[in-house]
Amino acid sequence: MGLNDAFASDTSPSRVNVGVGAYRDDDGRPYVLPVVAEAEALVIAGAYGNEYSAIGGDAEFCRLACEFAYGPGSVPAAEGRVAMSQTLSGTGGLRVFGEFLRKFGAHKHIYVPDPTWGNHIPIFGNAGIEVRKYRYYERATDSLDFAGLCEDLHAAPEGSCVLLHACAHNPTGQDPTAEQWAEISGICSSRGHLPFFDAAYQGFATGDAPTDAGAVRKFVEDGHHIALVQSFSKNFGLYGQRVGCLSAVCASPEEAKRVESQFKIVIRPMYSNPPVHGARIVKTVLGDERMTGDFVRQCGEMAARINSMRTALRDGIVAAGSQRKWDHIVEQIGMFAYSGLSPEQVDIMRERHHIYCTADGRISMAGVTSGNVEYIAKAIHDVTK
Repeated sequence: MGLNDAFASDTSPSRVNVGVGAYRDDDGRPYVLPVVAEAEALVIAGAYGNEYSAIGGDAEFCRLACEFAYGPGSVPAAEGRVAMSQTLSGTGGLRVFGEFLRKFGAHKHIYVPDPTWGNHIPIFGNAGIEVRKYRYYERATDSLDFAGLCEDLHAAPEGSCVLLHACAHNPTGQDPTAEQWAEISGICSSRGHLPFFDAAYQGFATGDAPTDAGAVRKFVEDGHHIALVQSFSKNFGLYGQRVGCLSAVCASPEEAKRVESQFKIVIRPMYSNPPVHGARIVKTVLGDERMTGDFVRQCGEMAARINSMRTALRDGIVAAGSQRKWDHIVEQIGMFAYSGLSPEQVDIMRERHHIYCTADGRISMAGVTSGNVEYIAKAIHDVTK
């Protein structure tokens, strides 16, 4: 947020903001998916009114959101073993589950990847949970530290809650392979860990929603009782509507009812109930087969534009004369590129070239366009040569 303020006060005509985590089109403008605009028109025409939602939100939205993640015909959903509540996007769902963990978790701690989305740490800390880290990314090689990850999860106390990014890891864009996810699932099973998935980018990472849900579905198939928080900000472009869903796969329908009741007990004094408009939009899309197909295609187009900018940025840095290896930019996935720039190099790029990214060198690829990619590439070469 402070980065956005600094960018806004910069008067340079060449300024570029690649710090904001929101999609932009190739002209650098906010983008509304056509199918979302269509769904919103239907919601408005429906004249639903603006009465309070239930504490747990729109039940049909929650059902469709869980089907979107777990897959049609998911066994736990079919058996009524999934507790679910609508939340204030992913952030609200994380906080609700943090409070739930503090009350009922086997331990009062949670393991998060190092690095992780910066807001994970204060969210859980403010919920009264000790935040511990497991190794995830090796800066020296710009790659997943899978050996360190496995070692740390093995060493964690039995029954620990482990936060996992479902896809498009933020900030690194480095995801485990299918084989590595299978091994992580095995470790969590052998140690009795509780996997807690943060799914902020389903459909937005590879452009294919079922593929992006692969890790979540694998863990459920392996018999884990997982928890899952979903955000519809990035993939639906509903940033300001705060649409999210928190769910948990339980051992029985009776347990699911108890867990869902506890979610509501946490929500009631926190924000009472969630907003209705955005959930109605998502429900309208996911509840219609044709509109869901349009959404998948349009979300895939956003992912494809980002991937084309990854290639253009990598090629541009090389064309500028860099002798360093930049293949990690195209090997990563999702909205962000973990560039490898140091905080000092980030400062120089801001001061000398008026390009704004976060201090850890994370670049929002959504802010890279065909009009500025060459300028950004030359700036990166300048500060790293």
